[in-house]
Amino acid sequence: MTPNPDSTTDQQQRLAHLLGQLDDLAEELAGDPQGLLSLLRQLEQRHRTIQDGPFRSSLPADRNRLFSLLQEMERSGGWPYIPRLQLRTFMDLLQREDSTDGLPRQPEHPLAV
Repeated sequence: MTPNPDSTTDQQQRLAHLLGQLDDLAEELAGDPQGLLSLLRQLEQRHRTIQDGPFRSSLPADRNRLFSLLQEMERSGGWPYIPRLQLRTFMDLLQREDSTDGLPRQPEHPLAV
């Protein structure tokens, strides 16, 4: 089934509007790490909901069509994913910064003796 070009254009315009609103909200939350963290968590949850629901159920059952879709995904940028900052990596980076400031350096993995 080929999407209606008018419908696709309307969807792209609606998406652009919503993304603009998200950008505006992120700007409003600048300087509020808790608010931005909440926004990121909610976006990640929405991503999972769409991925596991409408997206997965819309995947073609036909092997050839699925292969074509995967090829198109690869050409257009791959699988949509929102990377998650790893807290351990972030903490390790902060500890390294502390050690360069003359503060005592904490072990990278406190449970490892």
